Amino acid sequence: MMKTTPAAAVAALFLGGCARGPDATQILASGHVEATDVRIATKVAGRLESLLVQEGDVVRAGQVLGTLATTDLKLALEQARAERDQAAAEYRLRLLGARQEDIAELEAQIESVRSELESAQKDLDRMQGLLDKGSGTNKARDDAKTRRDMTGHRLDAMNQARARMRAGSRPEEKEASRARLAAMEARMAQLEQQVKDATIESPLAGVVTEKVAEPGELLQVGSPLCVITDLANAWLTVYVTGPDLGRVRLGQEAQVKTDDGQIRRGKLTFIASQAEFTPKNVQTRDERVKLVYRVKVSLDNQDGLFKPGMPAEARLQAAEAAR
Repeated sequence: MMKTTPAAAVAALFLGGCARGPDATQILASGHVEATDVRIATKVAGRLESLLVQEGDVVRAGQVLGTLATTDLKLALEQARAERDQAAAEYRLRLLGARQEDIAELEAQIESVRSELESAQKDLDRMQGLLDKGSGTNKARDDAKTRRDMTGHRLDAMNQARARMRAGSRPEEKEASRARLAAMEARMAQLEQQVKDATIESPLAGVVTEKVAEPGELLQVGSPLCVITDLANAWLTVYVTGPDLGRVRLGQEAQVKTDDGQIRRGKLTFIASQAEFTPKNVQTRDERVKLVYRVKVSLDNQDGLFKPGMPAEARLQAAEAAR
């Protein structure tokens, strides 16, 4: 019969204790579930006409959540549309120029003034002849000359008006008219978009976790209506100690266990590069360790098991054990 030496007995006792201890290839970390909260706000001001969701409702992306009253916006849109039409008509007139009928009418008036000018010139010649013969007066000659000069000036002005009418609007006038039309179209498009924005749609799929407004309230731009939580893309935030930091890798799988024993798969998607003090609501296996590193484990939460704030435990396979 072989005798057991004291050294062998101590070695056997040490090996037996390691076997009964925790698995060195596993990293256990506790934390809480988090998810992205989106505050759905209105882009336009107005009275909340309806809110179509309640807390706990599951919504899909693009679903109508509520509507604002649009009476004032629609009236402003009608005014902007009328001003746009007026600006468009003015711009078309600038491009087309004067009508041939208007030019013909002005030319007829020019011919009439030209006849008046010829008559005024004859009267001046006659008054000057009488004055040369000694039977006329200076006043009569001066009156005839004034009438002739005024008629000549009026004829010159009408000739210039005809030239401007034939030339049409200047390029600067056409550009100014086009700019006014563009401004009116932009204003109308802005009001049309505001009418559309009065119907608030969900930008994401998720669960309504909070109602902030009620129908009948007068909301300002940016006022929130409700909060939608993206539960499908929830994650578990846990903290690992410094010695364990080198044993975890981005992309590695994890098992996440809830307090009631349900287990889901997860994937490690974030590892903090700086240590921080252990949060008060997180308990580590070694309470003496004060500095830990934040780690995010993305969760498969299609069934909605995980809720924000829910405690859970992640079991990670140590990197060297995985290899």
